Amino acid sequence: MFTVKQISKLAGVTPRTLHHYDEIGLLKPSRVGDNGYRYYGKESLLRLQQILFYRELDMPLDDIRKIIGRRDYDKLGALQSHKVALNKKVARLNRLIQTVDNTINHLQGDNIMSERELFKAFSEEEQEQYALEAEQLYDAATVRASNKKWKSYSAAKRESILAEGNTIYADMVAAMPSGVRSRAVQVIVERWHKHMEYFWTPKLEQLVGLANGYNDDPRFKANFDKIHPQLAEFMREAVQVYVANSRKSGSK
Repeated sequence: MFTVKQISKLAGVTPRTLHHYDEIGLLKPSRVGDNGYRYYGKESLLRLQQILFYRELDMPLDDIRKIIGRRDYDKLGALQSHKVALNKKVARLNRLIQTVDNTINHLQGDNIMSERELFKAFSEEEQEQYALEAEQLYDAATVRASNKKWKSYSAAKRESILAEGNTIYADMVAAMPSGVRSRAVQVIVERWHKHMEYFWTPKLEQLVGLANGYNDDPRFKANFDKIHPQLAEFMREAVQVYVANSRKSGSK
């Protein structure tokens, strides 16, 4: 049996985290001693490993609890799924590292990158996931409809859509010096609004929520920062202006 202190050192998690997992029913100790100490057996260690794998994939604790709490939960199958997901994550991170290196060389004048190459690391899966995560703020039906809509496109169409998105962000960076209220920037925001309709049809307030997500979600923010360190905040302000103007003109 292992104490909280021993597991904390072994797994690299804090005692406070283990206490929290106990409180929410995610990881209960095998037994609690008369002294009030929590003790964990090997089965608890395997469960903690599963939790940490899911957390590495950014899954919310409540979702993890529901998944591993099912009677038909398959540990071996879950490990195989973790391996596939983590390999994809490694591949994505390697693409990002390569793009960062290429961009450094580009800025130092050692090589020239096209606009398309600047955004090469932001894969179809990642851009699709961004759209779906935004939709999850509203309802599952929208997510399913968007998924179906995206999968109906041909491979060539998907590539065209993603290239269009890359161009929009590149054009926004170029237009930033003119300010969020400028005609040039607002035209680009309108293009961005229409571009999102390839995935779903957002209402005005949902556009604001999406732009807020670019700043508030660390994954969104990190990728926007790679394009330009002020782009996420600039997008938020520009979208707020766009939505305010649209409401004044009577758009929904």
